[in-house]
Amino acid sequence: MNEEGYATFDSFLSLDIRVGIINKAEVFEKAKKPAYKLRIFFGDEIGFKNSSAQIRNYSVNELEGRRVIAVINFSPKQVANYISEVLVLGAVTDEGIQLLTVSDKAKPGDKIA
Repeated sequence: MNEEGYATFDSFLSLDIRVGIINKAEVFEKAKKPAYKLRIFFGDEIGFKNSSAQIRNYSVNELEGRRVIAVINFSPKQVANYISEVLVLGAVTDEGIQLLTVSDKAKPGDKIA
């Protein structure tokens, strides 16, 4: 943040935001708030990463195979007995989180700019 409270362009550039495909989703029973454990593929260079996501307005079937957008360079965070490595992005709505997505032409690992 700068003196006026605005994020700087450099702070945006420090984020590594990528396209991933959810390989596996399962209910995260030990989470305090309803959540899923996600296994997300970010291409051969990065591989698979785990995420805990409070997106229970989706079913497992709606999530598996879905393209998502995630920040992949935050420090890992422990959520109950699970390490969440990436932050999946979505819009906060009255109906719950609506996942951000991209066209089918975007491949796992593609950078968001």
